[in-house]
Amino acid sequence: MARYKLTLEYDGTDFSGWQRQENGMSVQQALEDALTQLGEVEPLVSGAGRTDAGVHALGQVAHVDLTRQWTGWRLREALNAQLVPFPVAALLVEPVDVDFDARRSAIMRHYRYLIVNRRAPLTVERGRAWRVKGALNVEAMTEAARSLLGRHDFSTFRDSQCQAKSPMRTLSRFDVTRAGERVEFAVSALSFLHRQVRSMVGSLVEVGLGRWTPADLKSALKAADRSRCGPVAPACGLYLERVDYQRLPAPGA
Repeated sequence: MARYKLTLEYDGTDFSGWQRQENGMSVQQALEDALTQLGEVEPLVSGAGRTDAGVHALGQVAHVDLTRQWTGWRLREALNAQLVPFPVAALLVEPVDVDFDARRSAIMRHYRYLIVNRRAPLTVERGRAWRVKGALNVEAMTEAARSLLGRHDFSTFRDSQCQAKSPMRTLSRFDVTRAGERVEFAVSALSFLHRQVRSMVGSLVEVGLGRWTPADLKSALKAADRSRCGPVAPACGLYLERVDYQRLPAPGA
């Protein structure tokens, strides 16, 4: 058996999420079905993050063990040829040591959330961004986002179905920027709770619209109470942008 690291891009609009499910096609299933077409028997693709239905990825990372030996380039080309019906692409495929684990070996995950702040409906970016019609105060959202940095109990921004053992998480980055109509949120942490990013973004939009103050958001965080969360931002604007790892040793090194 040989292990391979896959760096993936996908449009999550029509997927039921990353993880294989009974209620629709998942990204994991699309990859595993493609590998089956390449001669593998019941391949298991493990991802760095289980993105929800409708969430996109610019740099999802996964690993898989295969019985056949491939060069990274040839496996990438063969896999992409089999993935043609689906909006999934292998950007990079690398042979790695068997100790590499896409989820457990990660040292940082980076998400980006995109809002288009305008009255007119979306066309080109429909399904790939959240349209917010009311004017957003980016300065107020930036101030509020600062209170989320560091280590906190994020129960307020944790989905009720979250299976994580602890609500404690450490955010190392939360930037809010505007470029014309586009408002982007860049969030980084070692790991996140279920729907944490979308929950935080939805509450920050309440601040941006003037419905909450930055102090209201800080108070909601300290309450550690899910009922204090604002509306959850829709999945369409969220992107798993990148996953960081320590420098990987060559296979067998």
